[in-house]
Amino acid sequence: MSVIPKIEAFAAELTEIRQDFHAHPELGFEEVRTSGIVAEKLRAYGVDEVHEGLGGTGVVALIKGQGGGNRRVGLRADMDALPIVEASGVPYASTNPGRMHACGHDGHTTMLLGAARYLAETRDFDGTVVLIFQPAEEGLGGARRMIADGLFEKFPCDEIYGMHNDPNSEPGVVSVTPGPAMAGASFFDITVKGTGSHAAMPHQSKDPIVIGTSLVQQLQSVVSRNTPPTKPVVLSVTKFNAGSAYNVVPDTATISGTIRYFHDDVSEMADARIRELCAGMAQAYGIEITVELRNVFDVLMNDADLTTAYVAAAADIVGEDMAAESTEQATGSEDFADMLKVVPGAYCRVGHAGSVPLHNPAFVLDDAILPVGASIYARIVETRLPKG
Repeated sequence: MSVIPKIEAFAAELTEIRQDFHAHPELGFEEVRTSGIVAEKLRAYGVDEVHEGLGGTGVVALIKGQGGGNRRVGLRADMDALPIVEASGVPYASTNPGRMHACGHDGHTTMLLGAARYLAETRDFDGTVVLIFQPAEEGLGGARRMIADGLFEKFPCDEIYGMHNDPNSEPGVVSVTPGPAMAGASFFDITVKGTGSHAAMPHQSKDPIVIGTSLVQQLQSVVSRNTPPTKPVVLSVTKFNAGSAYNVVPDTATISGTIRYFHDDVSEMADARIRELCAGMAQAYGIEITVELRNVFDVLMNDADLTTAYVAAAADIVGEDMAAESTEQATGSEDFADMLKVVPGAYCRVGHAGSVPLHNPAFVLDDAILPVGASIYARIVETRLPKG
């Protein structure tokens, strides 16, 4: 592995920054402290412009290279934490109860800060780098809000790159999947409005629990019987809420969950079938069932040519045997997909020595990945905006 020496020289400082972010996690659109530190660091590094407040708590900065080129490369990192009670046991664990950087966004932000410092010091490129520190990636639509706030009108980019840590890969392994790489996602909320009764006289009820549990089973037929086997889809019911007493059949039950997909026609079919199943169940039992479906993430589409370029830049840092294009699609979702719908680019995964999955209360990010990620960000700029 050949981390850029200038970045390796301040790796200890990157660790300090990352662990401070980790100890003070903030949820989506609440990243006031985090974005404030980001802006402060960027100014201290000597970037050319810093713009705060885009998309609520987002930060955008510009660094101009040594040449007079007009091309612009965007680099993006997310800043928000998750509503999780931390159980990692690290000495710099969350000091904000019920909030945790369990997805490594503290690391992503730090990597981009490391790249910013290096690029501002060296400026060994011809063009402009657009640094995008995005709020609210975890299902709250931070990318869409930045875009709606004029991100790419105010700061146009010719291409854009992002990355995510990966505790499921070997340390230093970098992979990029061309084309559809990460699933799109919809969330659903279903309300079953029955009739309550005394639990000892259930014949007087229209029991939303019985109806709702049957509906949960029927929803799985969308995957097993309505979706072509060649088009992957995931439908998971993740919440079922009903009742408040041992001796009361409740009036209502609520069912919530998510659909993950790689093809828009599959998403449309799944949405339609959920509504049809709910309508049929409502008619069969003589009750009302309401459905709310909302798209939260688009399918993340990596540009084929820029995937190749990203892998080559990463290979220059981690070695050719450690960076490669992948055929593996991830059923997880990522709102960087919304930026890739506007600007072509690519999104990579970088393996590290952590052994606990993402979104787990015991997740720990390996700080050794910080100079690696920062170096990859810097190198893609230098290769895509070469001097001369």
